[in-house]
Amino acid sequence: MQSPILTSLLDTDAYKLHMQQAVFHHYPDITVAAEFRCRNNEKLGIYVDAIKYQIGLMEKLFLTENEFNYLNQTGYFKHDYLMWLKNWRFNHNLVTIRDDNGELYIRIEGKWLDVILWEVPLLAVISEIAHRDRTPDVGIEQAITHLKDKLASFNHKTASFDMSQFLLMDFGTRRRYSFKVQEAVVCYLKDHFPDFNSTSNYLLAFKYGLKPVGTQAHEWFQAHQRLTDNLSDCQRKALHVWLEEYPHDLDIALTDCITMDAFLKDFDKELATRYQGLRHDSGDPIEWGEKAIAHYQRMGIDPKTKILVFSDSLNFDKAIKIYQHFYNRVKLSFGMGGHLACDIPAKKDSNTKALNIVIKLVECNGQSVAKLSDSPGKTISQDTNFIEELKRTFDVTGNI
Repeated sequence: MQSPILTSLLDTDAYKLHMQQAVFHHYPDITVAAEFRCRNNEKLGIYVDAIKYQIGLMEKLFLTENEFNYLNQTGYFKHDYLMWLKNWRFNHNLVTIRDDNGELYIRIEGKWLDVILWEVPLLAVISEIAHRDRTPDVGIEQAITHLKDKLASFNHKTASFDMSQFLLMDFGTRRRYSFKVQEAVVCYLKDHFPDFNSTSNYLLAFKYGLKPVGTQAHEWFQAHQRLTDNLSDCQRKALHVWLEEYPHDLDIALTDCITMDAFLKDFDKELATRYQGLRHDSGDPIEWGEKAIAHYQRMGIDPKTKILVFSDSLNFDKAIKIYQHFYNRVKLSFGMGGHLACDIPAKKDSNTKALNIVIKLVECNGQSVAKLSDSPGKTISQDTNFIEELKRTFDVTGNI
């Protein structure tokens, strides 16, 4: 009998709880559907029975008193939401899962309040089950040894450059090798990497005194495509409602739900002033950063007062290139996922690699929603008519 992979409701990305609170206050009765995608078409259907078993165990998770007290003291959460969360449970009846000729099919449907917390822990479960099966002989020791090698390389490559403004965050939960590997990596970085003090995982933040980081995901913007009277207003409404919920913190905006160019057209001076910064998750990071800086300058805002968060498939080499390019022009932060939590030597000349898996919103209130990424392979939606409507509305061209 398998032991539970998840042992705490807090073993999730911070932005899931932050978004759930916003949904609790603003959209408690909205219904959505989300679906699983494996972007490189790996045959994961063989793991259906193991995943179903873990889903059954997830229903036993609840917010403990210590966890409640911790969330309460972060300053991000309101009492009414936390009291509601104490009674919240995962419900397997919302999840349809099957082996579809070798492909893993998952659809989660119900109230947004309930669907929203499934994505990250379920992806973590899928990832750990697959890696346990494929490379059962690797784990913490190999992960830390490899991490030491990467940090030595990082230090060598940056020895002659001022790296005092290089801020590293752990974003590894959803595609980690295992919880134990992610935990070991985070603990090692906390003790050995300058200025590492942040993780997107609330459980690790709670256990090790780290800062929990995360604001909103693509689903926040996608849902608003069906929560506005005019589609052209959906990004502005999403940004303003977020500020209603979090007027003084959690003010980093994700930019690539309908491409960076479309986002910047809606990101007026009021929003650019109130939001602390922007997060990059697709497209060329240098081009994206230059667009962000130029936009702030056009608004009469000093870019050095703002922060750019980079989080798209980062490794140390990519992060160094970005950091050195934008050094002293804007504040910088780097969220790394699989390169930290799932990059372990398995066999000679090969490493384990993070699964390219996602769970994304596909419907809101029974209508299609979509993500038009700055990277074509990340576009999410099977409704070609709605994609075309989005492209026309936001003047998006090209093969997206």
